[in-house]
Amino acid sequence: MTKIVLPSGHVVYDPRGQITVDPVTPTRRPASLEATRIGILNNSKWNASKLLRHVVTQLEVVHSFTSVQHYSKTSFSSPADGALFDQIAKEVDVVITAIGD
Repeated sequence: MTKIVLPSGHVVYDPRGQITVDPVTPTRRPASLEATRIGILNNSKWNASKLLRHVVTQLEVVHSFTSVQHYSKTSFSSPADGALFDQIAKEVDVVITAIGD
């Protein structure tokens, strides 16, 4: 938390803090979704599964996937477990996720 003293003498605390991370280069996007293994990661929010089902239905009209695997986080308010990410990376080529508020 950062403490800021205003010219008036009032003290304001900025709760955002600072996070330092190393830059990461994103993975290349596939040239096509044809014959890919698709992963659907549900973040467990109320409307996420409904939104993701709709997206998959629309994509299946245009693309022919090898498979569609579904995964869920245990809670929308916490990060997914590293083991889940490892499993997804082994089992699919592309992942789709969404926030369903």
